[in-house]
Amino acid sequence: MAFGDLLEQVGSTGRFQILHVTLLCIPVLMMASHNLLQNFVAAVPSHYCSAHTNLSQSQLSPEETLLITVPVDQAGRPERCQRYVAPQWHLLVNNGTSASGELGDTQDGLDVDLQGCTDGWSYNMTEMSSTIISEWHLVCDMRSLKQMGQTIYMGGVLVGALVFGGLSDRYGRRILLLISNLLMAVAGTCAAFSNSLPLFCLFRFGCGMALSGLGLNTFSLIVEWIPTRVRTVVGTITGYCYTVGQLILALIAYFIRDWRWLTLAVSLPFYVFFLFSWWFHESSRWLVLSNKSEQAIKNLKSVAKFNGRHEEGEKIDIKMLQESMKKEMSCSQGSYSVLDLFRTPTMRTMTVCLSAVWLSTSFAYYGLSMDLQKFGVDIYLIQVIFGAVDIPAKVVVTVSMSFIGRRPSQCGALIAAGVTILINVLVPYDKQTVRTCLAVLGKGCLAASFNCCYLYSGELYPTIIRQNGMGWVSMMARIGAMVAPMVLLTGDYIPWLPGLIYGGAPILSGVAAVFLPETLGSPLPDTIQDVEERGSGKNSKTSPKEAIILQDTQANLLKQAA
Repeated sequence: MAFGDLLEQVGSTGRFQILHVTLLCIPVLMMASHNLLQNFVAAVPSHYCSAHTNLSQSQLSPEETLLITVPVDQAGRPERCQRYVAPQWHLLVNNGTSASGELGDTQDGLDVDLQGCTDGWSYNMTEMSSTIISEWHLVCDMRSLKQMGQTIYMGGVLVGALVFGGLSDRYGRRILLLISNLLMAVAGTCAAFSNSLPLFCLFRFGCGMALSGLGLNTFSLIVEWIPTRVRTVVGTITGYCYTVGQLILALIAYFIRDWRWLTLAVSLPFYVFFLFSWWFHESSRWLVLSNKSEQAIKNLKSVAKFNGRHEEGEKIDIKMLQESMKKEMSCSQGSYSVLDLFRTPTMRTMTVCLSAVWLSTSFAYYGLSMDLQKFGVDIYLIQVIFGAVDIPAKVVVTVSMSFIGRRPSQCGALIAAGVTILINVLVPYDKQTVRTCLAVLGKGCLAASFNCCYLYSGELYPTIIRQNGMGWVSMMARIGAMVAPMVLLTGDYIPWLPGLIYGGAPILSGVAAVFLPETLGSPLPDTIQDVEERGSGKNSKTSPKEAIILQDTQANLLKQAA
């Protein structure tokens, strides 16, 4: 008897599983809100230097004050980071149109002295009532701090994966899920009331850590309480919950235009999630592997009672439970580390190529998703479009993987994403519709790449070291997400450079993916030796159960929320 048989005995797809999965999926809807929150709380409003202090008592209109205080750029817009050393009173002689023309002559012919915004900035807050940009003046010389804030958040996601991943294996999934929900709620609330940028970044780091804890432990609790045959369906549904969460963020942000209230609005639900998380049952699989068989039996009997199978639940005893977990317990005794991913030639090549795939996918994905203002379209609309495109993209790549193969699907998605991003670099800035369409297509291809690499990586790594392998490539993805915001800063010096980097990285990794072996219809490798034999052209016989086992790896889609 296997543990799956015990699940069938107590009801593997009964009322308990339906309620259990539903409650675990609800917080996933809000994960995207924190991942992409920066698009709204750190939106950069139109701004220019504040007027000289001696003009505060003047009878001039705001337009006249702006005219004599701030020069205009080549497009006729007020300069963002410079003003006249002294008010240019002579510009009031002409009307606004001629004055702008005369201003160009004045700057070119008379070399008017300019200075920085020594008296601060004025912001056009017609679209939002406040952002962290206007609150702490993260513009001009301080503009790089905006991207640093998102990088710190992604750093929290990385650290959280390292911390909560190890702790959940030691102390259990349920308690770490509770801690993660509480940490997200408290850190998010504190971020909303932060009175300085360092404090805001500190609490956002905490939110990033909590997000990893939520993703990893939600994934584990879902997978370990449902049978293999429904894992693909449940994994897909959970992945779409994250996609819907992107649409929910756009809706919330549309009605809440203040950054503090918006941060609070996406954080308060986690107090509710924390409360109902007490109902969750700890994974019986983990309890047995942690020598807590009595508690595991108690949980299984509770599930049986909830599913209306009380009599079948009462038949379970410690001997039956340990017999069902014999295989898992023997596998857990092996000692493998991350170094084993690089010891042998085929494993080394595979890990390097997969690292490139994951890093570039995450790097370009967040590079596109975290700079919505550059498209010149309403950011609420573009957030909805960017979220909705994930739905058809995931459907298309799933069909492609099933009929064409994993490798061509992975290569095609990455190269297509890179090409569309590079084409976008060549499109003039005023062609906003074309630029937006190309960006949406590129983002869809990257979403498809994410969908593909979760399944593909799980099939490539052998069973004995699969968790280490998935942990390694996930870490690469988070490093890519950390670096992505900082690349945007290069655009201040070379406007087309970020697009070149974001487009070039997926193309290079798409080429690297060519060196990965195809896994469609192949058996899952159990040992490193299996991988090396496959790399040398020796194929083992396909087991008829492999099609079912392959479904397990698709449950890794849940980790995308992390």
